[in-house]
Amino acid sequence: MKEYFFYMELTHEQCLGYYDGSIKHIQVVEDAGKSIRFPASHIRRFITAIGIRGRFRLILDADNRFISLEKVI
Repeated sequence: MKEYFFYMELTHEQCLGYYDGSIKHIQVVEDAGKSIRFPASHIRRFITAIGIRGRFRLILDADNRFISLEKVI
């Protein structure tokens, strides 16, 4: 299992493509500097009226398949 932490801040307008599905993937840079790409559908539940703002933990299995994404404080 692999665990990655990253911070994300997007305005509501920036999130529209992720929310409506026109943007299929999101790419982030995790705390150690590694670039990670995953399906944008996983962030939809975190979009609020102001967009997305917060620190997240992404968990992948040994074959880099998605397990979970959660917002951490």
